[in-house]
Amino acid sequence: MSAAAAAGTAGPAGRGVPTVPAVPAVPDVPAVPLTRVFVGLKLSLLRNGLKGSAKRKAAFVSSLVTVLVVAALTVLVLSVLRGSSHAGTIVVILGGIMGLGWAVMPLLFSGGDETMDPSRLVMLPLRPRPLVRALLVSSLVGIGPLFTVCLAVGSVIAVAQGPAGLVAGVLAVPLLLLGCVGLARAVSAANVQLLSSRKGRDLAVLSGLLIAIGAQFVNFAVQRLAEPGGLSALRPAAAVVGWLPPATALGMVDSASEGAYGKAVAQLAVSLVGLFVLLASWERSLTRLMVTPDGSTIAAAAPARDGAPGDGLWRLLPAGRAGAVMQRTLRYGFRDPKTKAGWISGLAIGAIVPVFNALQGTGSVYLACFGASMLGALMYNQFGQDTSAFWMVAQTISTPREAYAELRARAAALLLVTLPYTVLITVVTAWLVADWAGLPVALGLALGLLGTMLGTGALSSAYAPYSIPQDGAFKSVVPGQAGLAVSSIFGGMLGSALLCAPLIALLVGLRMTDHHDLLWLVLPAGVAWGALLAWAGLRMAAPKVARDLPEILLAVSKG
Repeated sequence: MSAAAAAGTAGPAGRGVPTVPAVPAVPDVPAVPLTRVFVGLKLSLLRNGLKGSAKRKAAFVSSLVTVLVVAALTVLVLSVLRGSSHAGTIVVILGGIMGLGWAVMPLLFSGGDETMDPSRLVMLPLRPRPLVRALLVSSLVGIGPLFTVCLAVGSVIAVAQGPAGLVAGVLAVPLLLLGCVGLARAVSAANVQLLSSRKGRDLAVLSGLLIAIGAQFVNFAVQRLAEPGGLSALRPAAAVVGWLPPATALGMVDSASEGAYGKAVAQLAVSLVGLFVLLASWERSLTRLMVTPDGSTIAAAAPARDGAPGDGLWRLLPAGRAGAVMQRTLRYGFRDPKTKAGWISGLAIGAIVPVFNALQGTGSVYLACFGASMLGALMYNQFGQDTSAFWMVAQTISTPREAYAELRARAAALLLVTLPYTVLITVVTAWLVADWAGLPVALGLALGLLGTMLGTGALSSAYAPYSIPQDGAFKSVVPGQAGLAVSSIFGGMLGSALLCAPLIALLVGLRMTDHHDLLWLVLPAGVAWGALLAWAGLRMAAPKVARDLPEILLAVSKG
């Protein structure tokens, strides 16, 4: 045996025990800063998103172009305000609106940016403070921060005057941007359980409705501000908003430009303290999220808080099939996101139109009929609202009598909400426009229209059912059924308007013959006419439902 072999087999005591070969040393790998890693990941997400389908590329490019165009126009408008006496007021209010938007957007569009979900990072061996720093810097990459920077620069251009204003403006832009981004991150981290729950998905479904309602308020405010001296009414609000971060950054620029250096320093301090509080709150939420066990299993083991079907207010419903169907319909109204969106949109928009027109001085008591039409539309496509679960309901329908009982109970459930709501909106509108004489007439027309739409809605549900998809928050019709949905809803509403012609003829006839003292007859006539048409529509739809139940089931199950 050679010396080398002997050396490889001989042990320390010379007994021939093999020795373990030495492990080569692992070279030291330089640590990569966490912030650089997260910024690279964010850029990779944006870059990989552009490698997808052409539709995704077009959506990203169109969004980027739209944001840049809107930002450029906003900067131009703000630049025109330079030197105006109202520039500071407008800029500070704009800063408050930007902060509010950044705080609300994570709740409404949590699915739009997956990096807003901190629960994806809880399994990584990362400390909260470096994680906050890395997420904050990576959050500055995107279309939203770019738009915010453009608005901040335009706001500084509008109000910055003199060297002090210029220095304050240089500090204000990053402070505003960091404050908005930090606010969004703190809100999303504090509400991560809400955003990942069914209630969070409900918020996503209702986001479009909230924006539509907010647009009505904005329209009302713009009309008020367009009046002579309207901008002066914003000064008290701007004085308050100017001390609320992150709008304090722009308030600091306005104060420094006016020579109020002490106020500017105080607003700078408030901005810094506000940013520190937001980051500390964000870090505390991340820490709690990383050390708290998942609540999904805890919630599963907890006792159910829902009462039995006959508990609470449900006991007031009639017994038997009618009560069960009414309870199911009402539960859909506050549990199913799509149905809930329909209910809230009908209730909200039905009140906004008459009330806001009355406040603007252009209202009429007859606009209360708009609310009745919005709520009556909830009767349309009743079976499509059940989606594929309608097959369970279909098992209980075999005769026209059973179909009539099903439709009648659904209409009764709607009336529990729509009837008192219609009366309330009509009374409030009459009070706002000071037209108590027109209250019985408007209420009769509204109730007649409501009953008519219940009848035509039952017919539309039987003759033109369509499926409602559940996979998208803003999808209300599956592909291929858009024409059917349009004809079902608008055709039924047009038919309802024509069926209300006798009530309108009665009103016009009484006015033309100067029988104003008999106009109250429109109220009982409207109630009777609406009840008659609702009953007729339910009776006519029931045989169709019982006869073509398989076709209806197939139509509503396509989503």
